[in-house]
Amino acid sequence: MESMVRVRFAPSPTGYLHVGGARTALFNYLFARHHQGTMVLRIEDTDQKRFQKGAMDEIFQSLKWMRLDWDEGPDSKGEYGPYIQSERKEIYLKHADQLLSTGKAYQCFCTPERLAQLRQEQQDTKMKIGSGYDRHCLSLSPESIKQKLDSGTPYVIRLKIPELRTIEFEDLIRGKIVYQSDILDDFVLLKSDGFPTYHLANVIDDHYMKITHVMRGDEWIASTPRHILIYEAFGWEPPQFAHMPVILAQGGGKLSKRKGAVSVLDYKSAGYLPDALVNFLALLGWSPGQDREIMTREDLISLFDLKKVSPKASVFDEKKLEWMNGHYLRESSVDSLFDMVVEKWLEMGLFNNRSLLDESYCKTIIGLMKARSKRIHEIAESSVYFFRDPDKYEDKLAKKYFKVADLNVLKALVDKLERASSFGHESLESVFRGLAESENMSPGKLIHPARLAVSGVGHGPGLFELLETLGKETTIRRLNKAIEWVKNKEINQHGAS
Repeated sequence: MESMVRVRFAPSPTGYLHVGGARTALFNYLFARHHQGTMVLRIEDTDQKRFQKGAMDEIFQSLKWMRLDWDEGPDSKGEYGPYIQSERKEIYLKHADQLLSTGKAYQCFCTPERLAQLRQEQQDTKMKIGSGYDRHCLSLSPESIKQKLDSGTPYVIRLKIPELRTIEFEDLIRGKIVYQSDILDDFVLLKSDGFPTYHLANVIDDHYMKITHVMRGDEWIASTPRHILIYEAFGWEPPQFAHMPVILAQGGGKLSKRKGAVSVLDYKSAGYLPDALVNFLALLGWSPGQDREIMTREDLISLFDLKKVSPKASVFDEKKLEWMNGHYLRESSVDSLFDMVVEKWLEMGLFNNRSLLDESYCKTIIGLMKARSKRIHEIAESSVYFFRDPDKYEDKLAKKYFKVADLNVLKALVDKLERASSFGHESLESVFRGLAESENMSPGKLIHPARLAVSGVGHGPGLFELLETLGKETTIRRLNKAIEWVKNKEINQHGAS
């Protein structure tokens, strides 16, 4: 019987969670949910020098915003904790001592200065095979070791790499990968500050947390033979490995913080929806086939298969993400978008406080604008004229549609709207088309200047729905304001000439 799938996402709190890390979390999440398995969140904070206060909270916030819920982790119950590595220090020390006692590891007392000199000499001679640590301390006598320990000489613990070994593993994405042990040096397991390196802590935690599949970025491929040797040294069975394809920036090169790998929460702030980002990230390296692109979370879980993850690099296409976000905005309910848009309106200063909002009016606006927007910000920023009369008009359009010769038609429109018994969009359409017919003009020659007059811009939702939403009083006030603007402009121009 197949064992229960257990995967882990193990970020380091050394900064924000960028989209590359989020893709790793997502693939682990989809794989776990597809197999009805367990998703573990583990915080790998053994690198105390790079630790950033607040980074852990941002990781939690990012994953929760994307709804990548975990089953075991620092803030949830689980029988294999603690799930923060700095709280597991005694476990690592115990196991490092175990490797020492079995001769699989040894103490190294070399100073940083000696190691730096060794590296420089190897670089000067362009040494490749056998480069790295030269095993200077492997030959120390028990008496010498005891003397150094008694005198308090700082040391690290290194793994003794077996000689002439072929190390191979089957990567679930890339197939068989083979390494020779002679290219590996005796790497550090335990640092002089008593904290384990990533390699030791990673293996111990994956073993005791019963992780069945290690799914991580391709940058960890070169570390995998080291991890396999640690598993062997303890006599443990390693998990299965899957190294995901690299994500490239649009301008070329690996996606990095310097090349567009902004944080997950930055995308939230920029007006993207979590389901859109999840859908987009899922397609960076994985394809369900049949050219499918828009998929629900349930679709992603049902269809996700590591066999369909390509080892080839994928490109982070911001325009495609924006297009996909636009689709999700159109499909989202007004209620689900309401709080996000209102928050942006408040930031823009359209209201002093939320209690002043007309909720029904605001929801109508969101319903009109969401189909024409690609981000939450666009809904908010392009709907200002629903709350404020325009104080200027698009210059190019004003020159085209605001002519003195057309004033009589605009005045006639105001007259008809003032006498209109209904201000629904169907009645408004009838008024516009009737006036256009009586003036022997196309409806567009009336619709375009009217839109410009009430909104200040030449684009937006359907004019009749727009006017219905603004209401009779606001519509007429803005049309009259535009008529006066045209008159004053003509007077000024005539006076100047």
